[in-house]
Amino acid sequence: VVDAAGLVLTNKHVVTDKTAEYLIITTAEETYTAKVVVRDPLNDVAILKIEADNLPCLALGNSDGIQLGQAVLAVGTALGEFQNTVSSGIVSGLSRFITAMTDMEGHSERLRGLIQTDAAINPGNSGGPLVNLKSEAVGINSAVVFGAQNIGFAIPINKAKRDLAELKKYGRIR
Repeated sequence: VVDAAGLVLTNKHVVTDKTAEYLIITTAEETYTAKVVVRDPLNDVAILKIEADNLPCLALGNSDGIQLGQAVLAVGTALGEFQNTVSSGIVSGLSRFITAMTDMEGHSERLRGLIQTDAAINPGNSGGPLVNLKSEAVGINSAVVFGAQNIGFAIPINKAKRDLAELKKYGRIR
């Protein structure tokens, strides 16, 4: 949750099914039905909306200031089963380019400018935040390299911040 009025950031590949019902479950165990507001056509970012007010929000940092070796935490639901899993690591690469599989049917997309981390990102962690030691989201966990150990990637948060700004200004991503 990145806005007290109920805006939620996640990955586009997490909410690809346009007919599915998506639920947001908070750490307080409150469940909300989420509407997908926009999907970024170029980046693996989606913005959802839940009907709630005064929600606690995660602060958004500045991904342009990330440094190699910087400590980060990856938060998510590892393997789709273990909620609120946190792993620690460092930023081990910047501005990475990958081709990521988006579903089990072999669809893929090309992602650019990613943050590489050795913080354990597992299937199910997608859409969770990559957080710096100031408790600011600096990325959105997005992809892993299968067969490798702890090579994960996150979408820089500044890409999502641009999407949020365009949604608020134009009602869509331009």
